[in-house]
Amino acid sequence: MGERFERHRQPWTADENTKLHTLAGKGMGLKAIAKALTRSEESTQAQAKVLKIKIAKMR
Repeated sequence: MGERFERHRQPWTADENTKLHTLAGKGMGLKAIAKALTRSEESTQAQAKVLKIKIAKMR
């Protein structure tokens, strides 16, 4: 089973949005970004889509 996130359903802050943009710009993968933000991968991916940020695909 996946990790449990205490921040379930918490709104995204401007600081988190900035960090998401910065980490995605550095070419980090979805899993690493989600862990750095202490958010689920699904939540991180959804927020990136809202902000129109491309997240690198890890191969």
